[in-house]
Amino acid sequence: MKKKSHSIFAVLALALVIAAAIVVFALIRKYTPSKEHEDLTTYYHLTNSDEVAIVLNNEVTSSKARVIDGHIYIDYDFVHDNLNSRFYWDNNENILLYATTQNLISAQAEQTSYMVTKSSADYGRKIVTINSDTAYIDLDFVKEYSDFKYKHVKDPHRIIITSQWGKYQTATAKRNASLRVRGGIKSPILKEVSSKEEVTVIEQGDNWDKVMTDDGIIGYMQKRMLSSVKEKTRKSDFTPDTFAHIKKDYNICMAWHQVTNQSANNAVSSVLANTRGINVLSPTWFYLNDNNGNIASLASLNYVNYCHNQGIEVWALVSNLENKNADTTEVLTHTSKRQNLVNQIVSMAIQYNLDGINVDFESMNGEKVGDAFIEFIRELSIKCKNNGVVLSVDNYVPMSYTSFYNRKEQANFADYVVIMGYDEHYAGSSEAGSVASLSWVTQGVSDTLKEVPADQVILGMPFYTRVWEIPSESSSDDTAAGAKIPSKIYGMKAANDFLATHGATKTWQDDCGQNYSEFTDNDTTYKVWLEDSASAECRLKLVEEKKLAGASFWKLGFETSDIWDTVTRYIH
Repeated sequence: MKKKSHSIFAVLALALVIAAAIVVFALIRKYTPSKEHEDLTTYYHLTNSDEVAIVLNNEVTSSKARVIDGHIYIDYDFVHDNLNSRFYWDNNENILLYATTQNLISAQAEQTSYMVTKSSADYGRKIVTINSDTAYIDLDFVKEYSDFKYKHVKDPHRIIITSQWGKYQTATAKRNASLRVRGGIKSPILKEVSSKEEVTVIEQGDNWDKVMTDDGIIGYMQKRMLSSVKEKTRKSDFTPDTFAHIKKDYNICMAWHQVTNQSANNAVSSVLANTRGINVLSPTWFYLNDNNGNIASLASLNYVNYCHNQGIEVWALVSNLENKNADTTEVLTHTSKRQNLVNQIVSMAIQYNLDGINVDFESMNGEKVGDAFIEFIRELSIKCKNNGVVLSVDNYVPMSYTSFYNRKEQANFADYVVIMGYDEHYAGSSEAGSVASLSWVTQGVSDTLKEVPADQVILGMPFYTRVWEIPSESSSDDTAAGAKIPSKIYGMKAANDFLATHGATKTWQDDCGQNYSEFTDNDTTYKVWLEDSASAECRLKLVEEKKLAGASFWKLGFETSDIWDTVTRYIH
């Protein structure tokens, strides 16, 4: 019986020893740091020997650069979106362009030479190379014109780019320590950080801090292995372009004069006779006439001379709306065609002794045009400035779908940015409404001023309104379904005459800053938000309050004579 008891105790003791060993082994395994090392090629997701990982401002990006003949080349989209959006790549003609304040730099793909306006220069290696339909640009070439610094590290290839300046945090390793993929001692090791090695602290946690080493490896270190965080400051040594503008030392009072044929130029004296205070006239003289960038002209030197004798500058308008067969996208997205357009505009400005050009390009498809429109403005600006010609650009009231107009960049290159503060409701609208309610215009000005300095902003105002005609059979359901409401354009006097003919009355509406009239005749309801001296004064007060560069008016001939008394009280 004793032998049996001893056997049982022996078995139990052995079981306890085994259990204890298992617990100890588990504890050792749990608390022993992993010595597994993460392969950096895998960490950076590199698949080819010529690929280069890109670390941008403490973050490993998904984009890859390439090593070509020992030099770093980076794809155009990354350059444009992250380093310098002023670079423009024409994938139709395989040419890279960059506009400075005075010159246009251009580099053809696979060539070592490039152009600075009309002068040729040799770079010594390819500036742009194409791989699988992707344009790669020499990073050092990009850096010449851009505000960033970079460091190239090998094994594996990676570049660490810094383009954000100001304060950042650092710490040093108290002793040799492991940098791991994630927080936790079981996470694979990315690198062994040496004692006193400095790292950039990206995020601080309770026990682990996210850091980046000087060679661009981002991971986690135990907080107890790091010294106290210190704050440092990064400073840029880049000198950006300083943009100069041709600006007047007086408020702009501009009016558009619609000219549809040569003989209409002869009416300039009679058109101006009923006005006061105008110092800039913009005749609608030029328009895109084909898909090669050629323009049609209705210009008249006699017209210009007459205006100059009256002390009035001429900023001729160039449009893309008249010839429906001319494809604006085709012209703007092909450098040879776009530059032909630029050259023709400037040639006309010189030939007719114009003081300025007013660009009015509308109804463009932003997705198709992309950056081609703003590149057109850059290139036109350089040649206008070199010839002393003022450049103004017409813009819609800011909306998300017009962001490709890039008003902020326009402000760098163009002299004036014009807000077309009208067509809030337009032909084909599904609801009747004002052409330019005060709240809508005010918001448009505020949004523009977020991107453009006030002394470059000209507020465009309408001399016309719309008379909306709503048949009695129309229902609210029709409007909700997007049915178009018929309307007709009326000038100021014509609108007043129309109301008088129907014996209609008008009432002032503070919310839209306009007189309003509504009446029914022969089963049709008419709605009119009037444009007159009172509505114009509300917007002119806005010009004065916001210290804008001035105002412009569409179009001469639509106004009543009393409007000029109001205009000259605010624009002088």
